Amino acid sequence: MPITDFLESKNIRLDQQLRFTAEIDKMTSILRRTMLIDGSRRENDAEHSWHIAVMALIFEEYATEPVNINRAVKMCVVHDLIEIYAGDTFAYDAAGNADKAEREAAAADKLFAQLPKDQGAEIRLLWEEFDAMQTPDAKYAACMDRLQPFLHNTLTSGHTWVESGTVRVSVEKRMAVIKDFMPEVYKWVEKNIDNAVSKGWLKG
Repeated sequence: MPITDFLESKNIRLDQQLRFTAEIDKMTSILRRTMLIDGSRRENDAEHSWHIAVMALIFEEYATEPVNINRAVKMCVVHDLIEIYAGDTFAYDAAGNADKAEREAAAADKLFAQLPKDQGAEIRLLWEEFDAMQTPDAKYAACMDRLQPFLHNTLTSGHTWVESGTVRVSVEKRMAVIKDFMPEVYKWVEKNIDNAVSKGWLKG
């Protein structure tokens, strides 16, 4: 059913929340470059967000600073909502990243305004905090956001790296937050970067 079939409850706040819930279903149609581990298709934004939210429950012990897991999980769940309007920008696409901030800010304005003001402001602040990557909670959430597609690449013969001709230094730069915030995990990351280069999945 289209959103035009929505039956109003006559409670303005509830209707805003229900309409927003229907709107974010569009995340299931936003495809990322990352291949599912079974190699059957590309994952969508909703799958990615769910995956890293669960990961955030698992890897806390490797963080170098205390993390509020509840807040970090919230960031994981909402960090890509704006891609409903802005689209997914591939991490290693220099041209696409040039105007990413402007596109995503405009998308945030449009999307979060659909919620009741207090909730829209709360979620936008979480999104902005994640994007700034300055607080321990945001750094931890960012680690999950980077670790998940990296893991997928290691298990799909470097699919997105090969497809895009990604070079080692670009991956190391993107994974730097893990090196700083989760150094024990980065040891595994580094081992896999070496392996990817040796197999030709990444350019040295």
